[in-house]
Amino acid sequence: MTDPKSSTPETTGHEWDGIAEYNNPLPRWWLTSLYATIVWAFGYWILYPAWPLVSDHTRGVLGYSTRAAVLADVAATKAARATLGQSTLAVADLGEIAADPALLPLALATGKAAFGDNCAACHGTAATGRTGYPNLQDDDWLWGGSLAAIAETIRVGIRSGHADTRAGEMPAFGRDGILKRDEVETVANYVLSLSGKAFAPALSLETGAALFSRNCAACHGEQGRGNPEVGAPNLADAVWLYGSAPKDVIATIQGGRKGVMPTWEGRLDTATIKSLAIYVHGLGGGR
Repeated sequence: MTDPKSSTPETTGHEWDGIAEYNNPLPRWWLTSLYATIVWAFGYWILYPAWPLVSDHTRGVLGYSTRAAVLADVAATKAARATLGQSTLAVADLGEIAADPALLPLALATGKAAFGDNCAACHGTAATGRTGYPNLQDDDWLWGGSLAAIAETIRVGIRSGHADTRAGEMPAFGRDGILKRDEVETVANYVLSLSGKAFAPALSLETGAALFSRNCAACHGEQGRGNPEVGAPNLADAVWLYGSAPKDVIATIQGGRKGVMPTWEGRLDTATIKSLAIYVHGLGGGR
């Protein structure tokens, strides 16, 4: 601060090696803000959790924490959903849920959340699947695409260890010596011909058809159109779970396939399983 009547600046009186300290006080609003934040900090330390300890932290007079508040909200939401689910979704028939304008949005929302938490890791967030994991948005279903069939698949799984699990069997025709290597390639060529993808003109389709009839038709049908009763896929469409390249089909016939889907009974409640079935059915591939 400088005296207007003097050209000599006012100092604090402190001087070091000829260097004087000017007396330029901070603005009052700035100091007031600083002191207010200090008071606020002490108040916060007293009222809220603040100081870390060896294995815990101070709880504060109010005992409040945002984490505890969030956990309480989550628990309350789960309790509300459980109550609502037990009284409605858990006891309603799948067809009734699908037709009820009040229950359907609840089931779809519950199913979408459950799918993201439990199914998306294998089937993808968009449920489009990948090699070895079915696309749930098409209309190609190993075990049937009705609401009841989807719910049952979710409940018992596939080769899951559940007492009622779905357990179709694709033998390893080549590895187990049922077919020779040239026969594996011949029947693979025939199978691909069912969807217009034959890869080796030199391999007899007639011989392939005979091999198919003796070894494959019992499950896949004489026309190769599959059988959802035993989980046998349709081989005459353009949908391939393990790939449609000749090497992929040959590998399937050579070594067999034994994909696994876990059982969700016991992990998810009845209302959530029903909601998942409704959600998956509504993705566009249910029938």
